[in-house]
Amino acid sequence: MAGREMPSEKKQSRKKQLHKLILYNDDVNTFDHVIDALMYHCGFSETQAEQCAWITHTRGKCTVKEGDYDELKTIAAHLADEGLTVEVH
Repeated sequence: MAGREMPSEKKQSRKKQLHKLILYNDDVNTFDHVIDALMYHCGFSETQAEQCAWITHTRGKCTVKEGDYDELKTIAAHLADEGLTVEVH
């Protein structure tokens, strides 16, 4: 079977590794600022951004987005420039 992928290899090549953009709670930024930054840089609706802000506030952190590492790193850099504490895993 030369040239054919084994089923497990096919599955791995189709499945991209998803990374997570994590937003951490802090005592510096206001809810309004966090919501505005998430709306602007992540393309969230006001409701989505508000939900993320509340989850971050109550749980200490929130997975804001999942996806390609390079895309999330770019968004994380913009959010960090806004003063938010973020990390890509």
